[in-house]
Amino acid sequence: MFRLDIPLIMTNMLMLWPLVLQIMISIHCWLLFFILVGCAQCSFDNHQHNGTHHHEYCVLGAGPSGLQMGYFLNRAKRDYIILERNSGPGSFYNKFPRHRKLISINKIYTGKHNREFNMRHDWNSLLSDKPDLLFKKVSTEFFPPADALPLYLSMYVKELGLKVRYGVDIGRIRAVPSATGDTYILTDQHASDYRCSVLLVATGLWVPQKVEFMGSDLVEEYESISTNPDDYKDQAVLILGKGNSAFETAQSISTRASRVHMLSSSPVRLAWQTHYVGDLRAVNNELLDTYQLKSLDGIAEVKLNKIAITQLQDQGVTSGEMKKRKLYLAVNKYIQGQKQKNSSSVTGEELPGYYVDNFAMRKPYDRVIGCLGFRFNFSIFDSSARPPKSDNAKGRLPGLTPWYEGKNTPGLFVLGTASHSRDYRQSAGGFIHGFRYTARVVHRVLEQRYHNNKWKSTTLKTSQLQSWILKRISESSGMYQMFEILVDVILLRGSHCEYVEEFPVQALPQFSTVSGHEVSHHGMIILLFQYGKNKNVDFLGKDRAQTEWTEAWLSNFLHPVLYYFDILPTEADMKMRPSRWPLPRPKAIHHMIEDFLAEWDSPKSHIQPLRRFLEHCMDTDLRTFYADSCFRLALTHRKPPLFCQQGYMKQQGVTRNNQLWQQVHGTVMEHTNRDAHNSGTDPAFSSYLAHAGAAVSSGLKLNL
Repeated sequence: MFRLDIPLIMTNMLMLWPLVLQIMISIHCWLLFFILVGCAQCSFDNHQHNGTHHHEYCVLGAGPSGLQMGYFLNRAKRDYIILERNSGPGSFYNKFPRHRKLISINKIYTGKHNREFNMRHDWNSLLSDKPDLLFKKVSTEFFPPADALPLYLSMYVKELGLKVRYGVDIGRIRAVPSATGDTYILTDQHASDYRCSVLLVATGLWVPQKVEFMGSDLVEEYESISTNPDDYKDQAVLILGKGNSAFETAQSISTRASRVHMLSSSPVRLAWQTHYVGDLRAVNNELLDTYQLKSLDGIAEVKLNKIAITQLQDQGVTSGEMKKRKLYLAVNKYIQGQKQKNSSSVTGEELPGYYVDNFAMRKPYDRVIGCLGFRFNFSIFDSSARPPKSDNAKGRLPGLTPWYEGKNTPGLFVLGTASHSRDYRQSAGGFIHGFRYTARVVHRVLEQRYHNNKWKSTTLKTSQLQSWILKRISESSGMYQMFEILVDVILLRGSHCEYVEEFPVQALPQFSTVSGHEVSHHGMIILLFQYGKNKNVDFLGKDRAQTEWTEAWLSNFLHPVLYYFDILPTEADMKMRPSRWPLPRPKAIHHMIEDFLAEWDSPKSHIQPLRRFLEHCMDTDLRTFYADSCFRLALTHRKPPLFCQQGYMKQQGVTRNNQLWQQVHGTVMEHTNRDAHNSGTDPAFSSYLAHAGAAVSSGLKLNL
């Protein structure tokens, strides 16, 4: 039978008690340790929450331009952070445009597989090293829905692994002196500071633009109006503004409203006439039809600071009922003592219709809507870090240097739509298909200034230059979209040249400092795209385009232009340039004739005139030869043509076959022999240069 030995058990328990006590002490110690670690972690988190974060680069805003800059910084392995106040990228497009259709084209099918060329017709994708990271992955519509853009930007952030911190609402930016220049301190809603050596502002334009006038409080604003057309059923509506937001609104409500009138200080500007993509696009201009075909809608012009939106006085109406009363457009000059008025009520004798019985807008309106665009938010900048307002765009944009640095704010650069002051109403810098390239410009400026990396360039033999120029003309998207703003700079070095891509033309006087490249005594050639300068062109008329290469300088549509300078233009030269010219008058200039297909590859109209111009500028023979021709010229001439020197004489070249020889013997060799013994310039070419305002060489020196 089993029997408990009580004394033995008690003895064992007494022996084990020290061990049990030690275990209990250990458990208490571990509990205390975890508590202390937890408190330390809480303290650390609170320190990060209310502390200071240090980065070399701070990008403010995770819209398209902020993410584009993030890609370049990420690829260069720089210390950066992108700060975004909302919970996702591209938050502006979650609300705007209000009627949810983008006007940036998304042309997927171009008939070509050249990625760079296709970006000319893809106005929504950002630049990256992933060939399939394109906007067409989220939408195939030509004018895509606005909701597709935040979706694309989220995909862009994820696939590239960009460093974005969401929910950071910066309320104050100030600059403090440091040993290496100003340091920028950004303070968020939690009083946390972000310190950076370089601040890249990519906040866009999101503050509504307003005009104060009598009765402006009765105006509904674009950002808060109903987008349901049924809410405007049988109502008379007056829209202030004639931009795309105004016409987009008019187009949305016109099928329900009884009449829609539009009013602004300027006439309608059509993008296909001005070649400025920010002007009224055809996708939004249906109201022009109903106006011109007299179907109740209309547009008019008057300065908004001279108008008033009023209601007729009625002593028996309460203030609540007044809000539902009809609205009348009045003109200040007819309102008695309007400066002393504290309300928008007027008498019938103060309305324009009392004095002019056929006043165009004499009928009352049920609603007045303001669609006046947006402006840059200057309010978050302390006086030490605030860039000045631009001289153009009615001061809605910050004033910038030609390399997009704030004037008087060194180390603060502005990206995206807000940087449009540099090319306002000139080019596409206010839109994704433009500022994706100006963001790259800013990154190259940063690399040169802070990391001693020269602007990207390609070293070419002089004999290769023509082919490279033709390649850039046929496919480059940056120059094509940012016409007259971004240019290719060709630095001539004698037997070779340095080809610098997409440099901001307005920064040419500071070229060496900004790019890190020097200009030699051989001079430079500037390549850009530009439209014609004739203001009186009917762009749908039968004589709208030129076809003869000798008349290329009269081209009206977008076409390549080359400027030759023997010395670098100065600031004074840039200020004295001819009206509407992107550059000062050069030593020589060459317009390539406009082309209906935008393909400048025709041998007679495009390639041969270009070769003659380059020969004129570089004082050398740039013709190409087969190996057997180079062999014969090497035997019969003291100095063979440059192509032979840089090709055949270095054991390179193409041998002509008999079949080809038979086909071209009667034509090519005839011209080769004639040109080899004729140093005179083609008379048509000389005449062309003279018309274009350029000096003409007496001929080409072949040193034969």
